[in-house]
Amino acid sequence: MKISYDPEIDALYIRLIEGKHECRTVRLNEEIALNIGPDEKLVGIEILDATEVLGQGRLPDVTLENIPLAAAVLY
Repeated sequence: MKISYDPEIDALYIRLIEGKHECRTVRLNEEIALNIGPDEKLVGIEILDATEVLGQGRLPDVTLENIPLAAAVLY
């Protein structure tokens, strides 16, 4: 998973599946869209006006819970 933010357009993108995929877009509202790939898998979530949508004029902290770090290399 990869989360990226573009401050110029205040857009946040959460990529759930890596790689290039042909997707169709399903708009939940004016700010939030889902990218649906092959086999109806959720590929990503786009959030426009992210600081407003996610709260209080700033991007929230990200907390990972119950995610094994076995694949990560820690130095």
